[in-house]
Amino acid sequence: MKHRIVVLGAGYAGAFAAGTLARRLSPAEADITVVNAEPDFVQRLRLHQLAAGQDIEAPRLADVFAGTGVRLRLARVTAVDPERRVVTVADAGGGGDLGYDTLLYALGSHAADRAVPGVAEHAFDVTTRPAALRLRARLDGLSRRAGGGRVLVVGDGLTGIEAATEIAESRPGLRVTLVARGELGAPLSAGARRHLRRACGRLGITVVEHTGVEAVEATRALCADGTVLDSDATVWAAGFAVQPIAAAAGLEVTEHGRIVVDRTMRSVSHPNVYAVGDSAVAVGDNGLPLPMSCASAGLTGMQATAAIVGRLTGGKVPHVKLFYVGNHVSLGRRDGIVQLVDDEARPKPKHLGGGNAARIKAAVLAMSLWATSHPTFGLPHRKRRLTAVPEARALASHTPGASAGRAAA
Repeated sequence: MKHRIVVLGAGYAGAFAAGTLARRLSPAEADITVVNAEPDFVQRLRLHQLAAGQDIEAPRLADVFAGTGVRLRLARVTAVDPERRVVTVADAGGGGDLGYDTLLYALGSHAADRAVPGVAEHAFDVTTRPAALRLRARLDGLSRRAGGGRVLVVGDGLTGIEAATEIAESRPGLRVTLVARGELGAPLSAGARRHLRRACGRLGITVVEHTGVEAVEATRALCADGTVLDSDATVWAAGFAVQPIAAAAGLEVTEHGRIVVDRTMRSVSHPNVYAVGDSAVAVGDNGLPLPMSCASAGLTGMQATAAIVGRLTGGKVPHVKLFYVGNHVSLGRRDGIVQLVDDEARPKPKHLGGGNAARIKAAVLAMSLWATSHPTFGLPHRKRRLTAVPEARALASHTPGASAGRAAA
């Protein structure tokens, strides 16, 4: 009987992991199903561009997984029962249960309101495609209005910085304010912080530092020190949270609901469940938790798939290096910052800024999109493993990109 692998989520972590499993396991060994609520792949790292008014690619997942042997189930995950090894989903047809032998949990994260009153009712965010499009519609309306409007971005992490600079550059008629709880760009080196300040000045962004927002209303935000910041569109970028599904399932999670895993990304409480990306708390080789990021999604995805394949085939379970190199931050389309970090996750003194940094960021995003759009890389390894399986030979011969994979091998 074939081993049933169910992957929850087709973001950067889930889509890449599903493709890797399909490349390394034959149809005779495993049946792979991906469950995702949306029909398209969402480039979450570029949603601030979408919100600012730019068009970004959104490959259809049906096309992404065509010819790979991966089944796509367009549905929303509502529950997981690890004791029965069942996932409950809801879709247009009413939904139902999916049984699994191995579960790969990659449901990602969403904007965290941090229990601040008014965020859910009045704020926008850029963590999902529908949310980014909602903000885009609001900015369109403000841009058409005489005198423009006021945009308030709350949160000076990478998401907040990128959203504020992208909106300011793309929509110069709007007045953008960025609210930082501490010093602007605190995780960056001194030189990178100076570069960031110059970029904000060039784009006309007002920076409010050492300020916490305690409530969001329809046309303003109320700060802890009594300051009132007027706003026609408040963008909430003050952190991320995960869905409560894992906690409700009885998996061991942190106080914030992220799944606790071992070195191979396996749940410490349920060995048939693996977690990757933002859904998991993975400890890097330096002993520190990996940050929520696309890079961490890739590393944890590689580790989980290597472990699943090793254990399923009776092979060795390797340890993929888990490390965080640094951050690449876009400051609009023509400027950026690349900040490397040391083994203790502290910023190195030097940084790269300007057009070269922006091009590096663009290249990273293009590479991530390509890897997701070609999840099995043309199936070269899988084809070699499946020479004795007639149906697999037939599948490989009709796989888009298979000839390119041979040429590159």
